[in-house]
Amino acid sequence: MRFLSKTPGLMAATFAATTAGAAMAQDGLEGLDVIGAPRDGAMGFQPAATVVARDLQALDGMILVIITAIVIFVTGLLIYVMLRYNKRANPTPARFTHNAPLEIAWTLIPVLILVFIGAFSLPVLFKQQEIPDADITIKVTGYQWYWGYEYVDNGFGFESYMLDRAALEEYGYSQDEYLLATDNAVVVPSGKNVVVQVTAADVIHSWAMPSFGVKQDGVPGRLAEAWFNVDVGNEGIYFGQCSELCGKDHSYMPITVKVVTQAEYDAWLERAEARFAGAAQPVTVASND
Repeated sequence: MRFLSKTPGLMAATFAATTAGAAMAQDGLEGLDVIGAPRDGAMGFQPAATVVARDLQALDGMILVIITAIVIFVTGLLIYVMLRYNKRANPTPARFTHNAPLEIAWTLIPVLILVFIGAFSLPVLFKQQEIPDADITIKVTGYQWYWGYEYVDNGFGFESYMLDRAALEEYGYSQDEYLLATDNAVVVPSGKNVVVQVTAADVIHSWAMPSFGVKQDGVPGRLAEAWFNVDVGNEGIYFGQCSELCGKDHSYMPITVKVVTQAEYDAWLERAEARFAGAAQPVTVASND
């Protein structure tokens, strides 16, 4: 099932606002807490909801310690050299041009540091890029400027547009979720391997979900894969964004994922199949005037 509508971003927001009641009827997942979202004034990563995200954040913390130590060491060394070997403190400079032990050390030590970092980073990379057997497969298509989702195993799909401010409360969101919330959310169960097949219909987009440790470019004509498995107990709402500059409304194509229990997912799936499977999706055509 392909989605071929070319609704511009601003018209998409208007379309989403006018279909609020219908979207709420198909969702039925009220009361979920927002877990993965940017916070004003906060530092660091969003809460990790998957093992890949936890490993990525741990790797980042380790590398931060290493580069901080290197910066402190190099800064201290520069200060020492400036004080110890300036013209006043050292009026008669040495005339030698080489120091073999020192040159070996400043070559070997960085190599060892990189090998150490690689020993920890490569397993994380393989864990992220080796796609496991899928419990659920979702095809994600980026458009200018919204997302299309197809539940491959269930034969239905829908489009997801950013919500206008006026529609946020009607969908169960607060004004703080403006620019983050969408009319139709991706719904997945916790504890299951979800494989997302990412592509694009026009230009390069990027499907990014920080709390899941997922960031996958969607390239027209290519089908790339990423995966995530949200830990049981981390049910809630997670927000992401397109992370590849894709045109004037790049900032207005957010991603909303609702993680629920298996029982809630099964109930939602039944409602979603009744609403979307085989049903023609609304298409708004931009005027040429």
